Amino acid sequence: MKKYRLSELTAGEIRRLCQRNPIDDEEIVSVCRFIFQAVAEKGDEAVRSFTLQFDGVEIDEFRVGADAINEAVQETAPEVMTALQQAAANIRKFHSAQQIPEKPVETQPGVTCWRASRAISPIGIYVPGGTAVLPSTVLMLGIPARLAGCARIILCVPPDSEGKVSPEVLAAAQIAGIRQIFKVGGAQAIAAMTFGTESIPQVEKIFGPGNRYVQTAKLLATFHGVAIDMVAGPSEVLVIADETASAEFVASDLISQAEHGGDSRVVLVSTSEKLIEDVLGELHKQAAGLPRENYVQASLSEGLALLAESLDEAFDFSNRYAPEHLILNVDDPRQYQGLIQSAGSVFIGPWSPEVAGDYASGTNHTLPTSGMARAYSGVSMDSFVKKITFQELTPEGLRSLAPTLEALARIESLEGHRRAVSIRIEKLDEDESDG
Repeated sequence: MKKYRLSELTAGEIRRLCQRNPIDDEEIVSVCRFIFQAVAEKGDEAVRSFTLQFDGVEIDEFRVGADAINEAVQETAPEVMTALQQAAANIRKFHSAQQIPEKPVETQPGVTCWRASRAISPIGIYVPGGTAVLPSTVLMLGIPARLAGCARIILCVPPDSEGKVSPEVLAAAQIAGIRQIFKVGGAQAIAAMTFGTESIPQVEKIFGPGNRYVQTAKLLATFHGVAIDMVAGPSEVLVIADETASAEFVASDLISQAEHGGDSRVVLVSTSEKLIEDVLGELHKQAAGLPRENYVQASLSEGLALLAESLDEAFDFSNRYAPEHLILNVDDPRQYQGLIQSAGSVFIGPWSPEVAGDYASGTNHTLPTSGMARAYSGVSMDSFVKKITFQELTPEGLRSLAPTLEALARIESLEGHRRAVSIRIEKLDEDESDG
């Protein structure tokens, strides 16, 4: 990890440290544009070609059949099914609490306004599968989508070297109530859901994490009228720790993010120089021999270890960095909640590893990355619905609001606007005279 003392850095240097995983890489954009054009023009044929090129496997039938899903559930180890079901229960419970009905508001006598939610459908869910099996993402996106009332959910996941989807992912899909599953990954999956192909349906909104190609493809989808949740990936974590923190715990949290991939970003900000040195030693010890050690080492080589003069300075940097995951491993961490302005999800205290949020605490693990947490929230129930406003005016309500409406219409030189009000008022006046 690269070590710095925050107090010695200029504003420009801090700004550069906060930059990561640029999504405007010209080479990546060019590749994704080419894929989008090919899929738009050739549909399944292009998707098959890119799947062979990037995943090294030929796929005749993209959709996973019902028999294959049922077989996958049978193949999944009982302890894994139990873990998936426990995670699903917590995710469902947390997200169900977000279903808060809105009440009509009478803004003035005779003028009533309200909002109502309508589920977005069909939606597309992308689950990465290139270097790891991620059934947790299926639960994190499928469960709130179902709770929101999304009638059609399209799931795309990259095939393995045998052209299959892992049984655990399919088992998670069954638990989440997802039936339309397609063996396709990468930017070609995003393009297929954007335009629709002979096999893969077009969707209204695309959700899910992924590498820089997937996230760039999601941004391109917005140019074609398809909404997205956010830029979600590559993964990142920032740990704020003081002298009371366990170096062993902190190192394990950094490694748990680093093993997602070489482009994952890990940051330690500490008020203790000794802790930083202890953590660096622990990282070397804990990383050795891990199955994904190559990813861990690649990520750690780009990681940051920052010495702060105070916790205020540490939180100031964290808010500028706006991490996807923020861990507070400090004495009495609850007292610092108010200092947190920008973070995707926060883990408080030494017994709250980020892994809990990855899998089963109940919060959603699809979160904004690359600094997007300054303005974006993680996925929630609201992500799967659109809010429609309604208003109803009684004759008395319109009459009382008319002077305001007509005055504002005159200011904006919109005579047609004014007449839409005055015609009605004249009609009310006539009716009263006739009465």
